[in-house]
Amino acid sequence: MHYKAAHSIFLILILNLFYSGIAYGQTSEQKALEVKRARLQNEIKEINRLLFAEKKEKGNVLDQMENLDQKINVRQQLIRVTNQQSNLLNRQINTNIRSITKLRENIKELKLEYAAMIQKSYQNKSQQSRLMFLLSSDNFFQVYKRFQYMKQYTAYRKEQGEQLVKKTEELSQLNIDLSNQRKVKDQLLAENVAAKEQLKNELKTQQQLLGTIKNNENKFVAAIQKKKAETRKIDRQIERLIRSAIAASNKSTGSKSSSKFVLTPEAKVVADNFSANKGRLIWPVEKGIKSRGFGIYSDAVYPGIKHVNNGVIIATDVGATARAIFEGEVIAILSVPGGNKGVQIKHGNYISTYYNLSRLYVKKGDQVGVKEQLGEIYTNRSNGQTQLKFYLYRDTAKLNPEDWIYQL
Repeated sequence: MHYKAAHSIFLILILNLFYSGIAYGQTSEQKALEVKRARLQNEIKEINRLLFAEKKEKGNVLDQMENLDQKINVRQQLIRVTNQQSNLLNRQINTNIRSITKLRENIKELKLEYAAMIQKSYQNKSQQSRLMFLLSSDNFFQVYKRFQYMKQYTAYRKEQGEQLVKKTEELSQLNIDLSNQRKVKDQLLAENVAAKEQLKNELKTQQQLLGTIKNNENKFVAAIQKKKAETRKIDRQIERLIRSAIAASNKSTGSKSSSKFVLTPEAKVVADNFSANKGRLIWPVEKGIKSRGFGIYSDAVYPGIKHVNNGVIIATDVGATARAIFEGEVIAILSVPGGNKGVQIKHGNYISTYYNLSRLYVKKGDQVGVKEQLGEIYTNRSNGQTQLKFYLYRDTAKLNPEDWIYQL
């Protein structure tokens, strides 16, 4: 009887560890998905506020198409994440249902065993019976063994009673968790239905814009090519200024290299500190969203046309300012003919560039600290959008700012 009861408790403990391990893993995954869903929801909110509010959606059709394409991509990510959460909740619900069934069986078994144990204990509860049990021993060693047995039996009975209470409480909590999980799942499903309806409307708007563009194809292809040419012009000037700054910096060292800084001990400390903060650097604006990432991407209208973005584009509020992501020295001021202004800051052998500024607050040679304001970001009058173009280099090598700026 005692062996069987002990074996049952052992099995219960093993099952609890198994199910609690699953539950912990799923809870961690659920939390990660919830964080991701909240971030995507906020990103859509900011896209609407910064790129689609009021007159902003009345700008250039190509801009509208690009912004809408970005919002659709984020919306699709949100739907996928919400589906993942819903599927995970399904698994958690099923696990809890199985746990509830198993716990009920275990509680039933424990109750039967506990009742039998109480009945036996009641039959032998008198002090006289216990005393006779001890006195009937053949020797002192047997007296000691029987006394220890009685102590263990009492402790075991207490432990089994506590197990019964604990399992009953666990069953109650699992039922509460199950009810809450079903409510969350219903909420997620409702949100997904609404998101899919919004996506459907956005895709419809996208098709309408596409129709407008296709009707004036030559005009819009020319506009796309012009935009690509302007981007290449900015990129070339950024790289030319970097090479010029490297050559000027290296001149005093006797090096003729225009591709790599020869660092002084002080500059090396700055570079090492900058490198040590990879992934933790602040945003070059106080508030905003990434409206275009680093690298090669397909055109929103003509997928066969590829664009190259050597930095990132960040949408922000009207009147916002660019700020230094790290301490450093202003090594160049950009001024693109027919375009706007920019600032380049040297951090050891790293260079951060802030372009599309309408007004500058710094000049070449200035030492700046982290978060120091560099200039006001230009607001496009035709579409009302305020966007900063941000670039990052190590010597003359392009870096992806998304790897360096915190959660960019």
